[in-house]
Amino acid sequence: MTTATREPVDTPPKEAAPRRVLSTVGPQNISLIGALIVVVAIFTWLNSGYLTWNNIQVIGEAATVAGLLAVVQTVVIICGAMDISVGSQTGVASVISAMAFMSTGHNPFLGMAAAVVLGIVIGVVNGLIIVYGRVNPVIATLAGLAAYKGVAQLISGGRAQGFVLGDDLFIFIARGRIAGIPVQVWILIVVAVLVHLMLKYTDIGRNVYAIGGNDTAARLAGININKYLIAVYALAGIVSAVAGIVLTARTGSGQPTSGSEGLELQSITAAALGGCALKGGKGGIGGTLLAVLLLGALNNGLNVVGVNTFWQNVAQGALLVVAVIIQQRRSGERAVGLPT
Repeated sequence: MTTATREPVDTPPKEAAPRRVLSTVGPQNISLIGALIVVVAIFTWLNSGYLTWNNIQVIGEAATVAGLLAVVQTVVIICGAMDISVGSQTGVASVISAMAFMSTGHNPFLGMAAAVVLGIVIGVVNGLIIVYGRVNPVIATLAGLAAYKGVAQLISGGRAQGFVLGDDLFIFIARGRIAGIPVQVWILIVVAVLVHLMLKYTDIGRNVYAIGGNDTAARLAGININKYLIAVYALAGIVSAVAGIVLTARTGSGQPTSGSEGLELQSITAAALGGCALKGGKGGIGGTLLAVLLLGALNNGLNVVGVNTFWQNVAQGALLVVAVIIQQRRSGERAVGLPT
């Protein structure tokens, strides 16, 4: 009697640990982590007070407003669009929150609610102009950048409005700590986690990626692209309003322009550095937050070592160009004006 011999089953070789880590974290994020380590090492060498808990908190607080806008800019870019007006939206929301707070008997909830409602209105207006006016998102929101800045200056007379640091809630947002971490940073974390969960684990998120990746295929699949674009811009308005409220608490008054200038550049730079494809369909909140942290560490380091603050804008512009060049190289697209 013969016994059947079992043929050995071929099992796929286990993926090497470094490769598993790379595939999980992503090469883009690994690069950002490496760049962050280099930046921290350089500035710690130049100034021993750089890598202290107090300065880390300062970096986190300073990056909160730009971080909030970078998170929502990530969603807009993934959807295949862009919002250049987020900085101006933040400014007008800051003014409205302070003015509503003062005019309602120092009621912080009504002040904040007024800012959020305004943010929704602005976002919907942006979306309607883009969808039904058939205006390119860059042009539409570039117009919004100027218009909303003008509105903020008109209603405020170009001056800071009100004083909110006599209120416990605004003081808590500005100076409070939870588990030793500033409340402003917790606000960024909560917003980032909620947006990440939406993009990663809901049909809404999958549809946003689909629209940015191939809008024709998304339309044929039955996705209402117009509705999604308007909703994405409404979300941008809401988060910009939250950023405006944080700015109001931080400065103690409604700021029409101070503190919100250049935020649109910072948000786009962080999203691009974080791995967002500017044509849409690709990106994530994790990479964006790492880029926000990198930019915050760089700006703070330049301040700590006494470098002229104007160099921060130079550095951000250079990083944006580098991020786009890397995207072009990875995608294999032909550079403009060069032969194939």
